[in-house]
Amino acid sequence: MQVRFKDFLIRDWETSDRTAAADVIKTVLAEYGLGWEVNCGGCSDQDAVEVEKYYLQTGGEFWVVEKNSQIVGTGGYHPIERGQNAVEIRKMYLLVEARGQGLGRYLLTQLEQSAATHGFQEVWIETASVLKEAVQLYERNGYIPMSGVETERCDKAYRKQL
Repeated sequence: MQVRFKDFLIRDWETSDRTAAADVIKTVLAEYGLGWEVNCGGCSDQDAVEVEKYYLQTGGEFWVVEKNSQIVGTGGYHPIERGQNAVEIRKMYLLVEARGQGLGRYLLTQLEQSAATHGFQEVWIETASVLKEAVQLYERNGYIPMSGVETERCDKAYRKQL
């Protein structure tokens, strides 16, 4: 996948992106006072360092967002057991310089469209209340609050029919 949005390039993740993509996620988590969780059983961020295992080998996708050849964002989805033929969108993070331009909404829409094209019928998202912009983005784009949060650091779950 490769698509442009304004000055940004959204493309498929490559092995050489591992460190830069993980650094984007770590940076945004730290900005909101959330920890980077890897190398433990059920860690929230293990999927960000093992993209092949959690996304690519399961029928999901993982993308990076570039501006001037620098990775400034990430986002992906992978199939999940709950729901009806469902995926979970995960690791949708943008650095400060990539926010406020409609990129988040565009990235979310692209992830939803790709999941639908691959035959999925619903999307789940988990997030933390402290990520206020993310919560607003999901609520403004048709996501319905749900119960049953499965990720330890998150306190909100949402679902949307595709």
